[in-house]
Amino acid sequence: MKRVLLVSMLNNVTELLREIEPELKGKTVTYIPTAAIAEEIEGMAEEETRLLESLGLLVDELEVSTASRESVEEKLTKNDMIFVGGGNTFFLLQELKRSGADKIIIREVNKGKLYIGESAGAIAACPDIGFSAEMDEPGKAPELADCTGLGVVDFYLVPHLGHPEMGPGAESIIEKYSSKLDLKVIDDHQAILVEGDQASRLPK
Repeated sequence: MKRVLLVSMLNNVTELLREIEPELKGKTVTYIPTAAIAEEIEGMAEEETRLLESLGLLVDELEVSTASRESVEEKLTKNDMIFVGGGNTFFLLQELKRSGADKIIIREVNKGKLYIGESAGAIAACPDIGFSAEMDEPGKAPELADCTGLGVVDFYLVPHLGHPEMGPGAESIIEKYSSKLDLKVIDDHQAILVEGDQASRLPK
């Protein structure tokens, strides 16, 4: 069964993660911090690694912008779950496609591996990421030929509602696309959990 957890900020919803995956201790997670590179977010990878380790997870970092195809295949296949962090969604998708990680992630998620997407990692899970240009800078991914996302969910996730910096971008997306796309909007303390064909907002 497909299992996807989409969040704005993982550190705010760790209890929700524990609820849906109560036996985290000792499990392995492939952590993709790539989106943060384009935004030059210093120390984010280290911070999120510490957060994942505090949950009892064994973290296997995969920087898809520099990893070999063999490493991408191995790390995405062997570990128990996948966590894709925040940053620039367009750069993230560019590198997922360039490295071939996109196809492997789709395959693994369809086999039942838990995918946790945070901010950019959540938007990348959608059918297309073009709508997020209201929040992100597409110019940071000059080699991205098209904005087709991973498509592991069939809706469009809008994170960071109410956030002092990113909230206005979320509002712009809602205003521009609410009548055109199936938007699911979350603030920094909420998540969308997809199990099979069912999507639910957490906390309920």
